[in-house]
Amino acid sequence: MPDTAMSAPTDASTIRILLADDHALVRRGVRLILDQQPDLEVVAEAGDGAEAIELARTRDVDLAVLDIAMPRLTGLQAARELATVRPGLQILMLTMHDNEQYFFQALKAGASGYVLKSVADRDLVAACRAAMRDEPFLYPGAVTALIRNYLNRARHGQEDPDQILTPREEEVLKLVAEGHSSKEIADLLFISIKTVQRHRANLLQKLGLRDRLDLTRYAIRAGLIEP
Repeated sequence: MPDTAMSAPTDASTIRILLADDHALVRRGVRLILDQQPDLEVVAEAGDGAEAIELARTRDVDLAVLDIAMPRLTGLQAARELATVRPGLQILMLTMHDNEQYFFQALKAGASGYVLKSVADRDLVAACRAAMRDEPFLYPGAVTALIRNYLNRARHGQEDPDQILTPREEEVLKLVAEGHSSKEIADLLFISIKTVQRHRANLLQKLGLRDRLDLTRYAIRAGLIEP
């Protein structure tokens, strides 16, 4: 179980951080990076997105650092929920994927920064401080991605397919991509099997896809599950 014990009281200027990653070794390494700084302190840890939301509801934190790919709820899903339950909370996404799709999903989810784990020792501290100044933090390749995406969308008048998915459809998509059967999905979401099947049909139609394999590939590109 992640260690969520309350730390000693911190100075008023210290940025209190909630760290969420499903790998304990990663959390330990990231915590070492952050706790070495006099103005940063990890005061709570979570092993998945759902636990991160619960901790954010009850703990006094200023910043959430969320891994994108986690069980139960991904970092992207948790970020969207946190924007509702803790609107003043700053959010950074931490990921091993230098992937434009993940990057744009993170921005849409309300994150103010996107940090690659491979260079966390270089970028994470600066990203945390930038977030608390209400400034975005973009890794070097992100600016190029933003410009290219904007130009492509402006040129073709395109809208990303994920923008037309409802939250429930996104939940079903994630569970389908994780290999759950319709009955398992119905039990997990407390809905009927017919409703699950209707959501699956709607997903295929909206996204222009053919089968479960296509849905899984889309879920990976959208950052809902790890490849």
